[in-house]
Amino acid sequence: MTSPRDLMDVARDLAEQAGTLIRDGRAQAQVAATKSSDVDIVTQMDLASEDLLRERIAQWRPGDGILGEEGDDVASDTGITWVLDPIDGTVNYLYGIPYYGVSVAAVSGNPTTHEWRLEAAAIADATGELWSAARGEGAFRGDARIGRRQATTLDGTLLATGFQYVAERRARQGDIVAAMLPRVRDIRRQGAGAIDLCHVAAGTVDAYYEHGLKAWDIAAGTLIAQEAGLTVAGVDGAPADEGLVIAAHPDLWPTLHDALMEAGARALAADSRA
Repeated sequence: MTSPRDLMDVARDLAEQAGTLIRDGRAQAQVAATKSSDVDIVTQMDLASEDLLRERIAQWRPGDGILGEEGDDVASDTGITWVLDPIDGTVNYLYGIPYYGVSVAAVSGNPTTHEWRLEAAAIADATGELWSAARGEGAFRGDARIGRRQATTLDGTLLATGFQYVAERRARQGDIVAAMLPRVRDIRRQGAGAIDLCHVAAGTVDAYYEHGLKAWDIAAGTLIAQEAGLTVAGVDGAPADEGLVIAAHPDLWPTLHDALMEAGARALAADSRA
């Protein structure tokens, strides 16, 4: 099997090429379809970005599997599957808010059930910054290694989160935010989970949680955060999944987890998996 470092090099090339494509095409972005609700959109550039990623994987890594947000699954003959989000933060992208990116992860195992091992990852963001990681090799912002050394207290935590596109779920997420807001320094909602995980890894925010994310939303960002020294997990420390992802310094994570559970995150996590 190819080494995680070699897979990271492929992931970086994939993310950079698709990142250039979407940045160059942003001015022409138009809504092409909707998904879970009328406000959960897909642009023609989401489709073009995933097409490019799939073409390059077929050329460079024939036999690898693909799990992409916008296309059909491809079974793996090699043990490696590429988990693709062609534009994470599509609403930001459509509106011209520079907080979005292309997220690419190589995993072994079964990504559809999160029974995977994250091998390599790369995320190209709206500014052209490239974030990446390889299992056991560390996390990088550009060519510089990143890592978290100190934890905040809960009341000193700048906490990032995001919301689903189904109205009833958003209302419940709002209730959790209302409960958490008095307990932390402040809360940020910036609209792209993959990028949020990168910013937790780099220390731009202290921690991040969100319900209802798919494998392609969190695969690459999870490895980047983990390789930067963070704990990324779900309810009761189980693997992060569609129910809930919480990313924080290991010393902060249990306190943040318990506060979220008190705020109602456990029940919403169960419903988000349904």
